[in-house]
Amino acid sequence: MENFERYAIYYAPAPGAFADFAACWLGWDAAAGREMPHPALPGLSRPLAELTTSPRKYGFHGTVKPPFFLAPGTDVAGLHQAARALCAGLAPVTLPGLELHRLGGFVALTPEGDQTALAALAARVVEGLDAFRAPPTEAEIARRRPERLNPRQRGYLAQWGYPYVMEEFQFHLTLTDDIGPGLADEVETVLAPLLPAILPRPFVVDSLCLFGQAADGRFRLLHRYTLSG
Repeated sequence: MENFERYAIYYAPAPGAFADFAACWLGWDAAAGREMPHPALPGLSRPLAELTTSPRKYGFHGTVKPPFFLAPGTDVAGLHQAARALCAGLAPVTLPGLELHRLGGFVALTPEGDQTALAALAARVVEGLDAFRAPPTEAEIARRRPERLNPRQRGYLAQWGYPYVMEEFQFHLTLTDDIGPGLADEVETVLAPLLPAILPRPFVVDSLCLFGQAADGRFRLLHRYTLSG
C-alpha cells in the first residue's frame, strides 16, 4: 500500500457478474491489477479500447472521495484505519437499480430513485477523511478550469479539493471517454440489451473501497470496507 501516488475512496462492485463485465468492458481489473480482454461486441464503429481510454486507468468505480495526495504528516496506514472505522459507522444505501445515462459526451450508469442518502454518505466520507488530503496545487486547481465552474463549485474546489462534492455530487459509473453523441448512441444501443441480465436490482452500496494510483497511472483496489452502521 506504500508505493502509490494518490488515493481515493470509490464504490466498486463486489466480485460477480457485474464486476466481471465492467472490468472486461474497460479492459482493466482494478481488484486483480491486470488488463482484461475487451468483449467482442458488434455494432461499434471504433474499437472499444479506443472508447474507454480514460476510465480504464481508474478501474470501474463510482467516486465517493476523489483522488488525493496524502497530506504531510499522514500515511496510508492511518488512512486505511480511518476509512475502516468510518465505514463501520455508516449505513448501506439501497436504490432501485442503475440505468444508462448520458453525461455530456460520456456514457455512464447512474442510480435510479432518490439519491439523498447516497449523497449524504458521500459527504460523510469526503469530510470524515479530509485530514488525509493534501491541499491541491495551483496546477491541479487550474486543471479543473475554475473559470467554468459556478460559485459553489469553486468554493468546494477550494475547500475540498474537488468541485463536485456535497450538493454538487452526482454519483455515476463511467463507461466511456467523452466520445460525442454519435458514438454514444452506438454504445447505448450495444449495451441496452446486455445490461438487464448484469445490473443489480436493487442497487445496494454496502461497501466502499480504498483505491491507490500506481506509478503507471493505473488505479488498483487496495481494501474493501463493509458499511455496517
